[in-house]
Amino acid sequence: MFPPGRFGPSGNVALSHGMRELMYALPTIVIVAILFATMAAIVEIGYRCGRKYESAVSEATRGHVSSIQGAMLGILGLLLGFTFSLSLQRYDNRSVAVVKESNAIGTAYLRTELLPDDIRDSARANIQNYLDLRIEESTVDLSHGDVRKKLTKDTADAFEATWKQATDAAKANPNPVLTGLYVQSLNDVADSFGERDAALGRHVPELVLILLYMTFLMTGLVVGFSAGLSGTRASIAIYVLTLLIVLLVFIIVDLDRPRRGIIEVDQQPMLDLQRWMHTNPLD
Repeated sequence: MFPPGRFGPSGNVALSHGMRELMYALPTIVIVAILFATMAAIVEIGYRCGRKYESAVSEATRGHVSSIQGAMLGILGLLLGFTFSLSLQRYDNRSVAVVKESNAIGTAYLRTELLPDDIRDSARANIQNYLDLRIEESTVDLSHGDVRKKLTKDTADAFEATWKQATDAAKANPNPVLTGLYVQSLNDVADSFGERDAALGRHVPELVLILLYMTFLMTGLVVGFSAGLSGTRASIAIYVLTLLIVLLVFIIVDLDRPRRGIIEVDQQPMLDLQRWMHTNPLD
């Protein structure tokens, strides 16, 4: 059995971490719908509070509230940019991990040419089976713990069979230029598995999303309060701005969820490799 971070336990740890996060368990559309509804409600509450104190507030106070409103919008914009950067970075890391794993598996498959004739075909079949399992696992949502656990175990079993076959060949023919290179390529396959599996469990910290949500609501309260002090209800422009911010939050959350939503990590490198293996077998 391979150590954590390569096969088996690491995937379950990442999954457990993701499942402990409340916001990750909720559908993205539910999160943004709640965000928009609460924002609209908080703007209305702020407006009514502002109307209540409209006659008792001086012009200097109104100007002070307007300054605070501008500062709050600036802080919200900063947090949105910071959070978007975090989610985009994690998305890019997952995309790079797919390419690296595809390259590692492809290299191992090509290096089966270095193996003795009696095990070469079997080694190729094992690598093809391993690739098929990795592609199947990539279609499973992280919330489907039991399915992922089974596929991770099957993948580990497939790799262990390939690894044992390679080490037996290396013992029978300890040539670093031949079997040694193949064993090294399999080691790279295991490393790429661990790297990609770990990347799936790295999300924007939920505390950051909660802070963004609270800042969003506080900004809405100040905007509504400022409108109430001026004696005019919040304009349609404020709700358009709110909608745009909600859409940006939707993109942030969607980027942070690699296997659900609209924006998913492209698995084309793995699919292209699978197609190449099955349509262009090595002689």
